[in-house]
Amino acid sequence: MTTEQRGRTPAVVAGRVTADIARQPLRDVVTALLSFDLEDGDVDVDAVERIRERDFDDWGDAVTRSGLFTPPEIEALARSWHADPRSLFEALLTGSDDMTRKRYEIVWDSLDQADSREYA
Repeated sequence: MTTEQRGRTPAVVAGRVTADIARQPLRDVVTALLSFDLEDGDVDVDAVERIRERDFDDWGDAVTRSGLFTPPEIEALARSWHADPRSLFEALLTGSDDMTRKRYEIVWDSLDQADSREYA
């Protein structure tokens, strides 16, 4: 399921579910919300590049549309992602199988190498 598909699904925020979510650390809730984005088996190189370029609009929109976070929490997430893009990358991979994680790590590392060659 992509972030866009998930954004069209109404968020479940009633009674007990809301109380359970409120007790979870913000990072854990975001991880649970977004962690399936990269699990379809195919490596989404574009998504990795967008994360590295600090283009978080899709993920920020998904978090906003979920209705689970206050505006200050959403701003804090955006700031944390801008400070450490790898934190979003790791959140998206939470729950991924070892092979999927390895494929994405290879893409991330290859982009690191390409960046370092660019500046050499």
